[in-house]
Amino acid sequence: MKEFDVRKTIEQACEWIVDFFEKNGKGCNAIVGISGGKDSSVTAALCVKALGKDRVIGVLMPNGVQSDIDCAQKLVDHLGITNYTVNIKDAFDGLVGALPKDLEFTTQARVNLPPRLRMSTLYAIGQCCNGRVANTCNLSEDWVGYSTRYGDAAGDFSPLANLTVTEVKAIGKELGLPIELVEKVPSDGLSGKSDEDNLGFTYAVLDKYIRTGVCEDEKTKALIDRKHEMNLFKLQLMPSFKPE
Repeated sequence: MKEFDVRKTIEQACEWIVDFFEKNGKGCNAIVGISGGKDSSVTAALCVKALGKDRVIGVLMPNGVQSDIDCAQKLVDHLGITNYTVNIKDAFDGLVGALPKDLEFTTQARVNLPPRLRMSTLYAIGQCCNGRVANTCNLSEDWVGYSTRYGDAAGDFSPLANLTVTEVKAIGKELGLPIELVEKVPSDGLSGKSDEDNLGFTYAVLDKYIRTGVCEDEKTKALIDRKHEMNLFKLQLMPSFKPE
């Protein structure tokens, strides 16, 4: 496995972002949902480096009270980008309240609804601000399906889709982002558990397996393989019937 060249990767990622906008929205703005974690922070920082801060818009989207909203605000202040805060609580409560009363609102539905509302918000702002919406998912999360289809898994362009968590962190540090944002422990904000607790393995173990094919623990390897196979559909186009 070749060594990860963080500076070269940053240069190539910025060139790729510039090229995307030249071909798919010359002069448009990058719209980035800001959670205050490493992925949205690094995505926004790469867009600023590639396009300039005047063409990057950050959107903070708490669902009611968000305990770590200060992290998201710290990121947009650090980058000096235009930013908007849209609280999705009324939309969330309104949609939940409009569901049929005899329909069970499952835990999984409750977890996935906010990301889908946030993506709708990003596209609404994008269409108001001549924008293209950034997808902030990384390779590690995508590999095991740790994303919401048509929620955070959506977007117009994806700078981090082929970079592991370990590599994203290295980029964040190289770009000089606040270390507490780069190393912030990711969680779904609902279960009280970290992403790694929910997954059943660490990103360090997952990243090593993705890049080298090596996973010392057979049970963990089997778990990763099972999650990967079950969630491949999230990375593929919707199947469509073709009449003969």
